[in-house]
Amino acid sequence: MPLDDRTTAVPADSAAGTALAGTTDADTTGTRTTSTSTTTDTITSTTDTTSTDTGSAFADTAGARAGTGSTWSALRPLLLRLHFYAGLLIAPLLLVAATSGLLYALSFQAEKIVYRHELQVPVGDRVLPLSAQVAAARAAHPDATVTAVWPSAEDGATTRVLMTGPAVEEGRSLAVFVDPYTADVRGALPSYGSSGALPLRTWLSEFHANLRLGEPGRLYSETAASWMWVVALGGLALWVGRRRTAGRALFLPGRRGLTSRRRTLSWHGSVGLWAVTGLVVLSATGLTWSRYAGENIDAIQTRLGGATPTVSAALDPATAGPDAGHEGHGAGHHTAPASQGPDIGIDRAVEAARDAGVAGRIAVTLPAEGQGYVVKETDTQYPVHLDAVALDPADGTVVDELRFADHPVLAKLTRFGIDAHMGVLFGLANQLVLAALMVALLLLVLWGYRMWWLRRPTKERRLSAGRPAPRGAWRKVPVTLLLPLTAATALVGWFVPLLGISLLVFLAVDLLMGRVARARTRTSPSA
Repeated sequence: MPLDDRTTAVPADSAAGTALAGTTDADTTGTRTTSTSTTTDTITSTTDTTSTDTGSAFADTAGARAGTGSTWSALRPLLLRLHFYAGLLIAPLLLVAATSGLLYALSFQAEKIVYRHELQVPVGDRVLPLSAQVAAARAAHPDATVTAVWPSAEDGATTRVLMTGPAVEEGRSLAVFVDPYTADVRGALPSYGSSGALPLRTWLSEFHANLRLGEPGRLYSETAASWMWVVALGGLALWVGRRRTAGRALFLPGRRGLTSRRRTLSWHGSVGLWAVTGLVVLSATGLTWSRYAGENIDAIQTRLGGATPTVSAALDPATAGPDAGHEGHGAGHHTAPASQGPDIGIDRAVEAARDAGVAGRIAVTLPAEGQGYVVKETDTQYPVHLDAVALDPADGTVVDELRFADHPVLAKLTRFGIDAHMGVLFGLANQLVLAALMVALLLLVLWGYRMWWLRRPTKERRLSAGRPAPRGAWRKVPVTLLLPLTAATALVGWFVPLLGISLLVFLAVDLLMGRVARARTRTSPSA
């Protein structure tokens, strides 16, 4: 996912003109040009304004060798310029997202250490009935109402009794941890979402999603997710399209005989190649939770019949309503009046669910007025076990059931993508992959900024930095390609609004800078 760029008007091996993935350097041909090195920086410093006046698009070295009429030689300068600006300006957002994402990926294991007293107990001889464990939680928190129970899923793990009440923040539950062998209450912590994130992971998750600024903060993460796939795929095209003499250089970074800038480029491109698939997946799955693009994704998914179904707990089918949204992500346990009718109890409800094929790691939602028990499998590790049944509290009969195998294909893919993004699809392996991707993204951004800095004209007295490819590159793109490309860009910009809006801002700033550059050129005294 290369970030840097180069000015294509200078020789490929010049100190200020080499860049980024997609460039052709002297090391690919085994030759080095040494002439006119003293004028390199002057050429580089004027090429941006010159290209504005002439309206020409400069072909890159590789494109010139392959033939200036080729599609790639026409597209590459345009892609270079877009990649440069996107990488330069969006990179700070990606740095924040990568840093917070790395901490979030590590938070699963950190929770086991920080909250080990609440989560782990010595293994006893006999597990007590759930009703006794729930009674202990109620006794410890008499002012709260039990909404759900997560029975101990493995030896030595506590049972979570989820409660709500006046002192519990909206959208969260109070998780009371009960020793399943003794019914001793080990403690209580705020819990969030269907994954049961505890305070540490919840804080990091919110920081990753919105910088803990609420709804306005979501703009940062949506903008980062909107551009990450663009920068990643653009960098991939530039890196793969680069001419090289050895195939090894495509996949592995160079080790010897490279300048500092080219060595950085080699690491930047090869690491980006290995990480690009994961980064695109993270970008796409992250957009499903976004404010604006997420609405469009939900609408299309619903129209295609891929909405995620939910089991209905309504005892009267006429009172059942749709349950929209991604099940479990960011959702708290709602509070409703408790059922006042006959109740078989939680122990018999779990037995009835087990007879219906719902067992293992489960979550039990207690009946509310007009609704029954809901018992759901919560094992998200692949192969997942996510079947669910709703039971009549009067006699334990099944009033509704939902098998994960019956979910639409799009709903299954959405679930897999979301769980992979959250680090729960493959357990520890998933979390390690997420951490590796975040480290790779951090390095890619830092390498990109390093190349941008190393490309600065070194003979200028004023402070300067690397410049993008010259303007006017779009004029070289054939009309038969430019029109579909423009239409596709407009469609994507509409579907992913923050991408479209920020792209328009880029274009407006670029046009303004071009006008300023032309004005300076016209008013400057002739040599």
